[in-house]
Amino acid sequence: MYFQCMKKGPLTGPSTKRQRNDAKRKYLYCHVCLILLLLVFSGQKSAAANAQLRQDTLIPVSGLITDEKGNPFPGVTVYVPSLKTGTASDATGHYQVKAPAKGNLVFKAMGYASQEMPVNSRSRIAVKMEAENANLNEVVVTGYTSKRLSQISSSVAVVSGKQLNDVTSNNVASLLQGKVAGVVVQNASGNPSVAANVTIRGSSSITAGSGPLYVVDGIIGGTANPNDIASVTILKDAAAAGLYGARASNGVVIITTKSGQAGKTQISLNSSVGFNKMSMGNMKLMNSQQLYDYQKSYFAPADFARDRPASLLSQNTDWMNLAYRTGLTQNHLLSVSGGSEKTQFYVSGNYYKEDGIIRHTSNEVYNLRANITHRINEKLKLSTRINAASRNFENEASGNYGALVLSKINLPWDNPYNADGSIKMGTEEGWIGREHDNFLHGWQFNYDKGKQLITYADINLDYYITPHLTFSSYNRVSYSNLRSELYYDVRSKAGRGLGEMYNNSSYENRLITSNRLNYQRTFGEHALSAIAVAEGEKNYFENNSLYGNKIPAGLHIMDAAANIQKSPFGPGSKSESRFTKGLVQVDYTFREKYNLIGAYINESSSRFGANHRSAGFYTLGGSWILSNESFMKGQRFIDQLKIRASYGITGNAEIGDYQSLGIYAYTSQYASNPGSVPSVLQNPDLTWEKSKTTNIGLDIDLLKRISLTVDVYDKTTSALLLDVPVPYTSGYAYVTRNVGSVRNRGIEFNLNTKNINGARFKWETSFNLSINRNKVLKLNNHEDIPYSSLQWISEGRDLYSWHMRKWAGADPKNGDPLWEVVSTDANGKQTIGTTNSYDDATLQYIGSASPDFTGGINNRFSWKGITLSAFFNFVNSNQVYEENTNDGSEPTSNSRVLPKNHNRWQKEGDIATDPKAVYGGNKNSDLESSRFLEDGSYLRLRNITLSYDVPESFLQRIKVNNARIFISGDNLWTLTRFSGMDPEMGLRPYSQPAGESGNNFQQNSTKYPLAKKVLFGINVTF
Repeated sequence: MYFQCMKKGPLTGPSTKRQRNDAKRKYLYCHVCLILLLLVFSGQKSAAANAQLRQDTLIPVSGLITDEKGNPFPGVTVYVPSLKTGTASDATGHYQVKAPAKGNLVFKAMGYASQEMPVNSRSRIAVKMEAENANLNEVVVTGYTSKRLSQISSSVAVVSGKQLNDVTSNNVASLLQGKVAGVVVQNASGNPSVAANVTIRGSSSITAGSGPLYVVDGIIGGTANPNDIASVTILKDAAAAGLYGARASNGVVIITTKSGQAGKTQISLNSSVGFNKMSMGNMKLMNSQQLYDYQKSYFAPADFARDRPASLLSQNTDWMNLAYRTGLTQNHLLSVSGGSEKTQFYVSGNYYKEDGIIRHTSNEVYNLRANITHRINEKLKLSTRINAASRNFENEASGNYGALVLSKINLPWDNPYNADGSIKMGTEEGWIGREHDNFLHGWQFNYDKGKQLITYADINLDYYITPHLTFSSYNRVSYSNLRSELYYDVRSKAGRGLGEMYNNSSYENRLITSNRLNYQRTFGEHALSAIAVAEGEKNYFENNSLYGNKIPAGLHIMDAAANIQKSPFGPGSKSESRFTKGLVQVDYTFREKYNLIGAYINESSSRFGANHRSAGFYTLGGSWILSNESFMKGQRFIDQLKIRASYGITGNAEIGDYQSLGIYAYTSQYASNPGSVPSVLQNPDLTWEKSKTTNIGLDIDLLKRISLTVDVYDKTTSALLLDVPVPYTSGYAYVTRNVGSVRNRGIEFNLNTKNINGARFKWETSFNLSINRNKVLKLNNHEDIPYSSLQWISEGRDLYSWHMRKWAGADPKNGDPLWEVVSTDANGKQTIGTTNSYDDATLQYIGSASPDFTGGINNRFSWKGITLSAFFNFVNSNQVYEENTNDGSEPTSNSRVLPKNHNRWQKEGDIATDPKAVYGGNKNSDLESSRFLEDGSYLRLRNITLSYDVPESFLQRIKVNNARIFISGDNLWTLTRFSGMDPEMGLRPYSQPAGESGNNFQQNSTKYPLAKKVLFGINVTF
């Protein structure tokens, strides 16, 4: 009918008015019919489509999403267009979603190319995302969760396993030196058995520990062999460390170990061997002739002729050469990794041995690791991680002052050997040196050795309740057994005619369980993730010490001792501590531009008083990615621009156990009966140290070549866990209280550039710089704390301020030593004068051991398979204490050659840095004063490596995947004005590093110096 009407058309019929009206009505009728026909047809088509959708059955689809490097990719949006629903990949990169069997899935992640893939009735679909901005999409492990860098609103830094292991060491802390802005690593000793000290954004505590919290594979505590590490993440501000808030005041170091990847099994062999040598730095000891001439200048002529005959010059013993050696370092790793889509594994064995540059010092470690992950079914995944390490170590045990000190003070005129070649003890007639001790003699009989066995075992379970909700249980048990033995043979001087032995043993275990609910959901332009955690931890420690003497020569066993008693190093003890924690954290992202994060943590510890055992902590953070805004589109200069801000409260519980309880110690005896003495004064109000941290950061990438990160922070720690002195009449020396405050403020820069990025030649640079200012805001009753004879802690000053008499040089008239005298009149006006009396000189604050800034720079050049990398670290404007001269006070000890730019007073009118040398000493000129404070600034070539990647064409013929040969050098060059052997020292003088023995203190050049190393190695993968 409609088509018949249209044939005539409305204007081709009769021309009368009535006929025209009929025609119009008929035309309108036809159009109405057309509309009805279209609606019916459309409805049938829609019904058919719905019927088709019903027939297209929804099926469960799951799989693994990886980034361009093959690593699991969390937080990727998985969208089902036909259903307008979606999900996100979990922390392990897996996802689960329901989709039509003939539908499509869309995979989206900021900075990555979106991918749309047909389902085609498949139940498993694996996806590899292709990056558009690698920096923005780097996945960062933050402990409990993993996030893309674009989602992070806090200050974090990541060091890859490859970057970490450019320097040769078995200590993770030492390997971090100079690689992260705000992280100061100090090697307080070069002894291969001693770990480095790590401080993140300045020290915030006085009595409590100031080291960071370590987290390995998502669980608090643990350790890992550096060769097994995939990455190290440093959490520096409160928002980053928030989930560890109760113990994160000093920052958090998160270690992630390697895992296997589905695919072909890989066998890797990494092996390196090299040598270690001592460096004298700028220190020069006098030889026989130099010392002879120097002593002649201050001896009375008659005494010199009698006590220092010219025949002494026939002997020129180099004691440094006798004490030090060229040691061997070797590091061998064999690993096997691989697996299927359901099961992945990584198994490795490592052998590391380093001979110390001082004879009879060494560290030997055997390490085994097995990381296995198995996906039981679509809902359940099981992971096990087992790490076992056996360590054997040796410390120099000549006795008394030890070789480290004696090699510097023994006289070159003393011959260590008898005429028949046997070794002298040093007590023989004719020996001139002050200590009358020859460390070579003690080495024949004495030893200081130990062994340690450490085992960690993790069992982790992930249950995927829904595609958006996951329950995880992470559990660890760890054990550590340590035994050490120090033996002084009756034939040695240190044996004191008795023969002595010290046995020390300790046992430690830790049980921890961490149970987590993790929720992730994407709603269109909104992304929400939340985590709730319940955690419990139990620690146990015990140690025992024994001392025995009257041991026959050569019998290295305690049962041979005629007299056995408790060790003077301390009695045996047992202690336990417990922590429980509950927390919740919520992350929200809108349009992949705006990120918010908030967390609340409540933690309890048995270490604190009954009134305040638990405490609450919280963190807040936010970030804005400006480069994703519409007004930034179209420009090519800025690839990424992001601003961050965070605030939070974190805590510190690093004190000894039972510090809040009233304790008596049963360490005394009376008339052969046990007795107790007051030990700890009760304080039921003792609670956590708390740090309030504010951080503002900027991340910017330019021209796909330049990446810059800037952070400004303010961290104020209050309620310090401080040992407060109490009157001795109370029966106690001190009580631990919450009093005092310390503030750290600073700025950090991290810059990465691709200077040249050609097809054959590449040059990349990484640079970091950190500036931190430390200030003590409040102390107990505003009273200064004399931390040592050289350092006091005072309100308004740096935590590591030097406190001593101020050196004023040598008196031009007579060569006397001069120190400052500060007098104050009734009006408060100060007058500064000088005095040659040490006792009359004024004690005052002079500088600080804290540096003005620290950092590192690495340059990497590559061309046709050849790669050269050079890594420098630097420290600027810290003051270190170094007694570097002998003004005649010790004529039976060797002396140093005066450092450059120093001169000694000889005659009236001389303007000299050093006073006149006088037999027996010049008015206490050698006593502690700022005369021995030096600038500890240095620039060190921490590592340089030249490597060659064997061509693939050759490797294919021998069926090897890849091979690399290299030569590497550590600490080969140091630029410094410091007059000693090594400017790198701890912040506290007269403190002995943990694990050190003997008189190896951080002053007087008695610090064990760092070694220069040259190693040759090969890395092969089959």
